[in-house]
Amino acid sequence: MSILVCRVKSPLSQVTEERVKDYLSCVQDELKEELRLVEMDELDKVPFGLVYVASGGSEGIFLEKYLKLAERPLYILTSGESNSLAASMEILSYLQAHGHYGEIIHGSVKDVAARIRALKSAYQAKANLKGKKLGLIGDPSDWLIASPADDAAYRAKLGVSLEKIPMSELQDEIKKGGYPENRWTLDLKGKGYDAAEMEKALNVYGAFRRIVDRHGLFGLTVRCFDLLDSVHTTGCLGLAILNAEGIYGGCEGDVPSLMSMVILGEVSGNPVFLCNPSRINTEKGEMVLAHCTLPMNMPESYRLTTHYESGIGVAVAGHVPEVPCTIFKTNAALDRYFAKDGEIVGNLQEPTLCRTQIRLKLDDFSYFLTRPIYNHHLVTLGQHEKALAEFFHLIG
Repeated sequence: MSILVCRVKSPLSQVTEERVKDYLSCVQDELKEELRLVEMDELDKVPFGLVYVASGGSEGIFLEKYLKLAERPLYILTSGESNSLAASMEILSYLQAHGHYGEIIHGSVKDVAARIRALKSAYQAKANLKGKKLGLIGDPSDWLIASPADDAAYRAKLGVSLEKIPMSELQDEIKKGGYPENRWTLDLKGKGYDAAEMEKALNVYGAFRRIVDRHGLFGLTVRCFDLLDSVHTTGCLGLAILNAEGIYGGCEGDVPSLMSMVILGEVSGNPVFLCNPSRINTEKGEMVLAHCTLPMNMPESYRLTTHYESGIGVAVAGHVPEVPCTIFKTNAALDRYFAKDGEIVGNLQEPTLCRTQIRLKLDDFSYFLTRPIYNHHLVTLGQHEKALAEFFHLIG
């Protein structure tokens, strides 16, 4: 989708339209997204847009156009020539004096593109979440003693609602059996894993999928350990497929982790691994994270095994790309979060950990040892720390 830009410049300026387009083209090439010139009132129709102040002497022209806009944050793009920065500072001072939020985006083309990317990601994520519904199947697992849900915060800050669904509804759907045949189910059945166990696990996926469709869910979390006794399998595989389909699926009835998964997924545009911090090596600056489910579209390759704690069911042991990444978590009230850019530097296959195991390089681990936000954390590929910071600035 294009990013809309309104250009403002003085009629006395020597900055030609060709020069304007050349600068925007440089930014666009670095950004890898189209910057489309529009009139100021077009900015009201999108969550995020830019005002490009192309020259000095354009302050009055800006003011005339800006007063027609609804009240909104203003992001001012500058080129670093023709008194563009000076005029932008005058404009920003006016906005602040009148109680409006604004920001000048200035610097190298690379820095400008990075800032625009972060802002767009945050605004788009906020817009995407409005009106969405998440499901909680059963209650949170008993051991999640510090991980409450906060329905009021989700509604007020994100426009997201939480629907509670009884465990009996899931169990009834599992008994019905059946699941969609798609690229994921076909690939899984082609792995040659125990056919009876695979069928049980895929029936859980089918039950999840019908519940998602019936309730109009954007994502769900389930008290999955209850399935061990009732249907003698786990939800690991079903959640892995849901996540690959773009439906956020979380474990253990952990609502704050599901909400964190949703936020990270929408900000990054990438699949998200919900996992346990398992071990920290402060000397090497590394930590190990692991879990028994993983989005099917996240690893480079995978093998199938059992769920770790129970030794039954079907779990995914994936080999995740060793690339830059982001680790993230927010609390139930959405008023505190942790986000850190890092790098995945290894994949493990240890018998005493959950099945997908990654080694993460970070420059500081004090948060995890002194003031963590609950247990589970979320990892995605790519570095999105700045976009997450902007997202939380937006939701207040």
